[in-house]
Amino acid sequence: MLQGPYGSLDRDRPLIRLPFTSFAVGTVLLPLTGLIACLFISLVYHFEDATYTHCQVANYLPSISAAISRVPERYIWRCCIGLHSAPRYLVAAAYFNFYYGRFAKSLPELLLSVLALICSLSENTGLLLLTYVSSTETYSIHKNGFIVFIASSLLHMLITCGLWQVIRRHYVNPEEITSQRWKLRIFLFNVSCCLAAAYFYRRHNKFCEAGVYTLFAFFEYLVVFSNMAFHMTAFWDFGTKEVIVATPPEDKRY
Repeated sequence: MLQGPYGSLDRDRPLIRLPFTSFAVGTVLLPLTGLIACLFISLVYHFEDATYTHCQVANYLPSISAAISRVPERYIWRCCIGLHSAPRYLVAAAYFNFYYGRFAKSLPELLLSVLALICSLSENTGLLLLTYVSSTETYSIHKNGFIVFIASSLLHMLITCGLWQVIRRHYVNPEEITSQRWKLRIFLFNVSCCLAAAYFYRRHNKFCEAGVYTLFAFFEYLVVFSNMAFHMTAFWDFGTKEVIVATPPEDKRY
């Protein structure tokens, strides 16, 4: 057997070892900083174009679709979402394994865990679709991606809150109780913001009142920020876990 730097025990050590808390924070910070940067650039450099509406009434905030559809905002947002998408898929799989460990012998909760996984994957896929096909390029595809994102997000939050309510009844881990409470609060806040955004969007299209589209954009921001906050609760769920990249073990030959 060859000996040396590639044949030593160092080869079996993890290549990357990262606390899951740092992993979760970094994953959420990518779209958060990207969105804030896009909104800032749109307001400072592209205010007239970004806040323009078909009604041509006073508007003071761009919608997210408008804020990420111009250059360089488009590339900033695509870069941040592209980098954050792979970890999001990994987190979805981690949650499913977590639920499977808790509900392997309970069919209803296990089926909900599968549905939560599907919703999480479709939410991330919808986000990628609306990101890489902007509203100024192909509006119908961008719109459908947004619908998939919102619908999957709401259903995923609802199912997750239900699963964590079951977990809370059977486990007394303080971090899990804190996580469940914040998940429920953020979900209710997210639903309220979705309803408010839908109301102001419809009112804007129907009456073309000054400033109404600004209110829609504001609540749209809150919908996205609360979605990020919901995913950030993984900080409590996997606080003691680590993300490890390692080489597979090899058979020892003597």
